[in-house]
Amino acid sequence: MSHQITDRLAALGLSLPAAPAPAANYVPFVVAGDLVHISGQIPASADGLILGKLGDTLDVAAGAEAAKYCALSLLAQLREACGGDLDRLVRVVKLGGFVNSTPDFTDQPKVINGASDLLVEVLGDAGRHARSAVSVPSLPFGVAVEIDGIFQIK
Repeated sequence: MSHQITDRLAALGLSLPAAPAPAANYVPFVVAGDLVHISGQIPASADGLILGKLGDTLDVAAGAEAAKYCALSLLAQLREACGGDLDRLVRVVKLGGFVNSTPDFTDQPKVINGASDLLVEVLGDAGRHARSAVSVPSLPFGVAVEIDGIFQIK
């Protein structure tokens, strides 16, 4: 699957970034048995962090794009957890999505769809997962979205 994932990303005009370093006193992932728990990933494009608040400075499309970058960082961390071998991926188990949004914004699921849709597009059925999508009043550095994940590996 490693080559399939890389090939599929390339076909979509995407590539995995280097796995981001932790921003505080925590590890980027923990492997427990056949599960990899990946710490929250924040959105960063080639232009830097994607900042903003949904319902104020960002619309749903911009939030979904930010969530897509979080998904790419999740896959980059997974690659590290698997020693570079994404062939070990069995499936995405669960995503936890946090959306920096105004109190009246209610489209958090549409924002986190940016990550969910990308994972299914790249991984097929192995990318289908359980998830939550919740609103928060702020996120670190003022980013738009943060997503953590649980992945099953072999």
